[in-house]
Amino acid sequence: MKEHYRTFAGYNAWANRRLYAAAAQLSDADYRADRGAFFKSMHGTLNHLLGTDRIWMKRFTGEGAAPDRLDTILHERFDELRAAREAEDRRIVGWIQDLDDARLAGVIRYRRVSSPEEFVQKLMPALDHWFNHQTHHRGQAHVILTGLGKPAPELDMLYYQREVAAGRAT
Repeated sequence: MKEHYRTFAGYNAWANRRLYAAAAQLSDADYRADRGAFFKSMHGTLNHLLGTDRIWMKRFTGEGAAPDRLDTILHERFDELRAAREAEDRRIVGWIQDLDDARLAGVIRYRRVSSPEEFVQKLMPALDHWFNHQTHHRGQAHVILTGLGKPAPELDMLYYQREVAAGRAT
């Protein structure tokens, strides 16, 4: 199972790099415009993804800062958001790399951002949810790009796996 989650962590970082490269090509107006996505704009969506990754990493590790709202804007400037995203992806890859079978078989305890109720959940299904959540919102960002008529990167995991196999994944 460790390899399964290592693949997802690598894929997550790869997909984020590709998405941020595409988002960097947007004008500031297009980047911030409400495009009807759940977190409205590309700006809101990318901030949400970083925020929720920090929330989940805090749940998983007990370390790091985590926002108290799902719509928190962590960084107003794209370049600062991108640098924070890259740092968080390195943190995620490193943490997943260090997981062992005993930890993967364990549980986590956490509270939702929106309620004080405590939840206890097995770690592996929580990781599955987390990586799926990231893909879900990257899909919304992809729709924003295509809705603007902009080039949108290939984000399918199969594409990542093929790049890894060919030694081209960065």
